[in-house]
Amino acid sequence: MASIPWTMVALAWAAGLCMPLGGVIAQLERSHESHVKRSWLAGITALGGGILLAAVSLVLVPHAMQALSIAALLGLFLLGALIFMQLDRWLARGGGAKGQLLAMLMDFIPEAIALGALASASPAAAMLLALFIAVQNLPEGFNAYRELEGAGLTARQGLGAFVLLSLLGPLAALAGHLWLADAPGVLGGLMAFAAGGILYLVFQDIAPQSRVAHHWSPPLGASLGFMIGMLGDRLVG
Repeated sequence: MASIPWTMVALAWAAGLCMPLGGVIAQLERSHESHVKRSWLAGITALGGGILLAAVSLVLVPHAMQALSIAALLGLFLLGALIFMQLDRWLARGGGAKGQLLAMLMDFIPEAIALGALASASPAAAMLLALFIAVQNLPEGFNAYRELEGAGLTARQGLGAFVLLSLLGPLAALAGHLWLADAPGVLGGLMAFAAGGILYLVFQDIAPQSRVAHHWSPPLGASLGFMIGMLGDRLVG
């Protein structure tokens, strides 16, 4: 265990804790319902969607393309989309709307694994990737908390679940460091699968929630989110 970079584990958990932090902000935000507030909340949803699209196009897919053959890349990408389509249908039958939560976890876990895999080879890149993940998790945590709140969870249940989910970050980073640092094909396959699922969820669940009639600022949130992703990718790269 002495070879484990504990700074990397702490960074992965800190990035994960931005999920409950986003939930805390959503819990504290209790202003009067209005068209301006709906537009603002739609913009936050769009911001998370833009960041997720950036993660797919700038982080997950490029790494997968480097590590996989075209057949494996397309097959795993499609598999991710199909599996999360079925999962989304199952949740819809139960009355749940948890697309943002699923997309957030599908983004967070493979990137945390990549963080662990990078820790020894490039500590600076791992640190910047942790910052990128944290920036992603904050608006995504905000949106996912509001989804869970709408599904009937109490504040304690929602925030408690997010704190537990944040522990997946250090666990995924440890797995990436210990087992996948020398297995780029497995890591690339995981990223292709996650990218397919995220892209499905963005267009099925997240993008429709970001639209407000007669208001054109929320789509700017998606552009801003993608800009954040580009900045993070340039810093990591």
